[in-house]
Amino acid sequence: MSKHFADRLIEAIKKKGNPICVGLDPRLAQIPKHIKEEAFDPEKTPMACAADALYEFNVKIIDAVCDIVPVVKPQIAFYEIFGHEGIRVYEQTLKYAKSKGLITIADAKRNDIGSTATAYAQAFLGEVPVEVGGEEIVSPVFDADSITVTPYLGWDGIKPFYEECTKYDKGIFVLVKTSNPSSGDLQDLEMKDNSSIYEVMGGFVDSWGANDLGESGYSFIGAVVGATFPKQAEKLRELMPNSIFLVPGYGAQGGGAEDVKPCFNEDGLGAIVNSSRGIIFAYEKRHDLGAAGFDEAARQACLAMKADLERVF
Repeated sequence: MSKHFADRLIEAIKKKGNPICVGLDPRLAQIPKHIKEEAFDPEKTPMACAADALYEFNVKIIDAVCDIVPVVKPQIAFYEIFGHEGIRVYEQTLKYAKSKGLITIADAKRNDIGSTATAYAQAFLGEVPVEVGGEEIVSPVFDADSITVTPYLGWDGIKPFYEECTKYDKGIFVLVKTSNPSSGDLQDLEMKDNSSIYEVMGGFVDSWGANDLGESGYSFIGAVVGATFPKQAEKLRELMPNSIFLVPGYGAQGGGAEDVKPCFNEDGLGAIVNSSRGIIFAYEKRHDLGAAGFDEAARQACLAMKADLERVF
C-alpha cells in the first residue's frame, strides 16, 4: 500500500534537504539550438519534432537535478501548444520524472463539476476503464502524484479530485493566493466581516483536508500561495497549519528567500518553493557554460537556490 501523499512529499523534502520544486515549462524558443536540431526529422511533422525537443530538454534537466530536488512541476500549457504531440510528451515527462524518484505536480489548474470534474480527476490522478476485445482494462493515464486545481466552483468541483486522492494516495494544490500582480483584484476583496476572499478560501481548504492528515501532520489538500505576497502568506499560514503550500513567484517573478519564509511552519516544513525559468533557462546567464551546458547550469541554479533558502531557516 502506498503512503499518504503529504507523507511522501515531506519525506522527499527531508531526504533532499530542501523544498525546491523545479517548474518544467519549456519554451521552444529558449531550448538550446542543438537540442532542436537533433530532434528534427523530415519524416515527422513540425509539431512532433518540437515535442521531441521538449522531451529531450526535460530529460536532461531531470537527470541534472533529480538527486538535488524533491519535486518537479510541468505546466501543461507549454505542451498543449503542440497539440496531441505535446500531450504525448507531457505524459512521458511525468513518467520519466517519477522513474527518477521525483514527486510530480501536474500544473493543469483543472476544475469543473460533476462528470467533467471526475474525468479530469481520473485522467490526471486516477485510472480510466477502457474496453479492449470485450474485456474492461483499467489503466492510469497521466498518473501524476498531484495536480493544481481552481476552487471557484466550490466543493462540487473539488470533490471528484478529493475522491481520487483518497483512492490512489494522490494530492491537490488549490489556488488560494496567486503570485500574479492582479490577483488582488478578486482575491483581496473584503467580505462583510473584514476578511478577504483569499482568507475565506484558505478556510475552505483547511476544512476540506482537516480529516485526512498523514502521519506528518499534513493534509493531501494543499494550497497555492504566491511568494510575491508575503504578508498574505503569513495570514494563510496561520489559517492553514496543516496544508502544504505550493509557492510560485520565487526568482523570475521577483520573490526571494525572505518572501517565502512566511509560507513555512516553525519547523521549516509545510511548503515547496517553485522556480521555473530561473532554473531551466539558467544557462542564458551562464556564458561560461553556454547552451551546451544548459543542464549543468540548471543544476548549479538549484544548488544556489538551496543555499539561498537555507539563509532564512
